[in-house]
Amino acid sequence: MRSLLCVAIAVLAVACQSKKAEKTEAAEACVKDTASTGKKFEMYEMSEMSLLMEQMYVDNQRLKARIEQGDTIGSFPNHFLKIHQAVMTDQAENDAFFKEQAANFIGAQELIYKDPANAKTHFNKGVDACLSCHQVKCAGPIPRIKKLYIN
Repeated sequence: MRSLLCVAIAVLAVACQSKKAEKTEAAEACVKDTASTGKKFEMYEMSEMSLLMEQMYVDNQRLKARIEQGDTIGSFPNHFLKIHQAVMTDQAENDAFFKEQAANFIGAQELIYKDPANAKTHFNKGVDACLSCHQVKCAGPIPRIKKLYIN
């Protein structure tokens, strides 16, 4: 029994060592590839608009939970209004279409707080406003946005 335990420990030790070696080799290969192509690794930095939309998403997740649980809605988050002046990754995207969609979104969001009896309907219209813009401008977050709908 003891010899079986010793063999098992030895096998695990060897396996762990080979994993470390694989990770080291992969890291060295990455550094070599970067050096050979002359490209520098650059950390992605989110724009003001991206950060704002991430915050709005989190706020709407919380609001969705409150609506579903029948809790009080609270007050309109004024930081949503920054959508009109937040700096985008590509400023050319801040065109008439975006401004119209942003206004639709803010209008739908404000209605949630002005008419809490119909909060679910207004909330889903706010999600619709997000989707109608993202279908044209930036499709990446669409699957995430769809998860906000209240059934």
